[in-house]
Amino acid sequence: MEKISLSQEKETLLITLYAKGEESRLPDSLLQDRFAASAVDRIDYDFSRLGINRDMMIGLAMRAHILDNWARAFLAFHPEAIVLHLGCGLDSRVFRIDPPATVRWFDVDYPEVIELRRRLYPERAGYQLIGSSVTDPAWLEAIAPEGRPALILAEGMFPYLPADQAIPLLDRLASHFHNGEIAFDAYNSLGLRMIRKQPSVRATGAQLNWSLGDPHDIERQVPRLKLMQELLAYDSQGYDPAQIARMSRSARLAVWLFKAIPALGRVGRLLRYRF
Repeated sequence: MEKISLSQEKETLLITLYAKGEESRLPDSLLQDRFAASAVDRIDYDFSRLGINRDMMIGLAMRAHILDNWARAFLAFHPEAIVLHLGCGLDSRVFRIDPPATVRWFDVDYPEVIELRRRLYPERAGYQLIGSSVTDPAWLEAIAPEGRPALILAEGMFPYLPADQAIPLLDRLASHFHNGEIAFDAYNSLGLRMIRKQPSVRATGAQLNWSLGDPHDIERQVPRLKLMQELLAYDSQGYDPAQIARMSRSARLAVWLFKAIPALGRVGRLLRYRF
């Protein structure tokens, strides 16, 4: 068993790992992520303190599945791309997607997180781990663009960044590569307040800092980025109604409210930009 000594924002990676691993044990699993389930079994940690229920498992699985599908679509057109998975935590996306060996895939997170990944997950061709804060410019400068298109993914990362570092990071990423896409989740100020009240987040003591009101603000601050897609919370264009039907009655009612009231739907969004 692997002992865990993570705190605050680093500890939140256990929320998504456990949710995806346990969702993958359900008979009607969407993710079917055997790597995440195996990692949960190998970690010595009291996951019950996070208060993760079935609805949260399904919700996080749906979010991950949308990002996975965006990645699959990009790699289908660009099989020699560079992929940066920022704030990767213990997410096993590279194994779920299983890209061809022609793809250069980099998982980036704090050194202690990367060291834990090395103990939990196998090596694979074209796959490299980078132990660094994502806001440190040095790690990105060490990656040669090689003229390849880049796909940059950041799931559940940006809200935890210092508010004054999110836009500079996006600017560095868009400037480093010739072309590509970046996809991440973002929350407005109300969404950030809602996440802060979640028992799982409160249990870790993590601080949430960066919020985004209008996604077009990023275009104004980082002109190279152009918004491709804005997917509101539980929008039927991305979230499968069959998956929402797996949730409890109270959760389905909440989803209905999010879809019926646009202001609620905007509290949390999945965003895709091209550059």
